[in-house]
Amino acid sequence: MKCSYCSRDAVYYQRYAGKHLCRKHFTAFFEKKVRATIKKYRMIETGDRVAIALSGGKDSVTLTKVLMELYGDRRDLEFVAVTIDEGIEGYREKTLKIAREVTRSVGIEHYVASFENNFSAKLDEIVKVGEKLPCSYCGVFRKYLLNKSARNLSASKLATAHNLDDESQTILMNFINADIDRLARLIPQRDQEGLVRRIKPFMELYEKEVVTYGFLKNYPMSFDECPYSYFPVRAVVRDFIYEFEQKYPGRKISILRSLEKLSNGLKITNPQIELYKCEICGEPTSQKLCQACKLVNELKVKINIRHNEDLSLTKS
Repeated sequence: MKCSYCSRDAVYYQRYAGKHLCRKHFTAFFEKKVRATIKKYRMIETGDRVAIALSGGKDSVTLTKVLMELYGDRRDLEFVAVTIDEGIEGYREKTLKIAREVTRSVGIEHYVASFENNFSAKLDEIVKVGEKLPCSYCGVFRKYLLNKSARNLSASKLATAHNLDDESQTILMNFINADIDRLARLIPQRDQEGLVRRIKPFMELYEKEVVTYGFLKNYPMSFDECPYSYFPVRAVVRDFIYEFEQKYPGRKISILRSLEKLSNGLKITNPQIELYKCEICGEPTSQKLCQACKLVNELKVKINIRHNEDLSLTKS
């Protein structure tokens, strides 16, 4: 099949647009979309120091590479990378190695924050005694360490590699669970003290587009799945959206646009609440104790775990 814009062979078919794209035109489309998304949501601005959440997986590697290719030469911007080492034997070691290779190749500083150094226990140890699903612990602790790491590194923005597939699933899940407060928080109304603003440059790009771009650029990518991945509800929502998208291309984009249209109303009905400082660690929270400290307290009686208030960051 030929490219819709030239006589070259197509490498990608955009079903929602009905277009075949060659390597050149797909690459141009992808980079233009990233730039447009960043501009639309004012994700990166003059003077920003951006911390990139780099797990070493396919999406975060592509994010790191493309941000440095598009913005790395700007003297008014700074970039650093942060990797969270949960402590998953046989899994995280591989992606950590990729993350180190990527940061060296683009010339930015790389920091690692581990569960073991900050919570005195690896995820492998936590899941053996914890009563919750592994993702319940990992999600809270990862989010906690990413925000604290970015803030301690004086970052003004925290870039994550969430793509359109991720966003559409999250939006629909919040609707299904009637969690309108969480839905409203997907489009922050204002910056809040202690929270580094998260940005998602890939939020309007399909996961398949992100992977295709990484392949075409020959980036080092890992497709290994976390051995603890377990998303029963999300898996159902993911499969539903996938099937719907197959029959009616462009529905993932429609879900995202629906949230944007509701955003003004959500600002009125579900305004951002004021945050307090956790009584134990001082991190931002809507309650007396942050979720990370609550989980640590639950685990203390089961394993020798403590919460280090001073963040332990290792420079790669």
